[in-house]
Amino acid sequence: MNLLTWLYDAHVTIAGHAITWREIIGNGFGFASAVGGLRRRVWAWPVGIVGNVLLFSVFIAATFDAQAQQPLFGQAGRQVFFIITSVYGWWRWNEHRKSRHDGSEHAITPRWATARERTAYLLATAAGVLVMQWVFAVIGAGWPAPRWYYWCDAWIFVGSMLATFAMARGWNEFWLAWIAVDLVGVPLLWHSGYYPTAILFIIYGALVVYGFVVWLRASREEAVPAPELEEARA
Repeated sequence: MNLLTWLYDAHVTIAGHAITWREIIGNGFGFASAVGGLRRRVWAWPVGIVGNVLLFSVFIAATFDAQAQQPLFGQAGRQVFFIITSVYGWWRWNEHRKSRHDGSEHAITPRWATARERTAYLLATAAGVLVMQWVFAVIGAGWPAPRWYYWCDAWIFVGSMLATFAMARGWNEFWLAWIAVDLVGVPLLWHSGYYPTAILFIIYGALVVYGFVVWLRASREEAVPAPELEEARA
């Protein structure tokens, strides 16, 4: 057994359930990234990407191993899109940090999305969930699951993507989107046997509520002048 194989297979058994270290460590990076996002630090993005890579390997495992946990196609697929969106967020936050002249360590100033932005956001969410539940059902046609399973997986997938995009844009709404994702994600992950990730989602819930309060306060205290706000929307 070479080192890579050992790292891939390494696991701990808790209450009779085998949990890979990849899932544990990947979620650790994910939590660190969430803390960095709350503090509006650029390093939140690359740290999150490491966690995404590890968690992708966890959720896609069932595609190649019939004995693995139940596959979550949306959970696996969203890690890929997390990486893509995170590269955008990393670039955007870094550019905003460079353009700040107030000496602040914060990469961005939070704000609410405009009515136009919010409308587009909600329409994209509805369309995305409708399309992705069908895609996941087709992909998993040989794997029996109740229909609600694919709707839940689709919402987690689409909701997570839009939440991450909203974070990159610096919108307060991204915290609310994560709360909605957690409300579906925790039961689905627990039902599917991904216990560390489900537990982390519960912890995320508390962090997300706190993060929303912090960003809301910052958006009021650091209100951006109109000309700069137009530039931020670009």
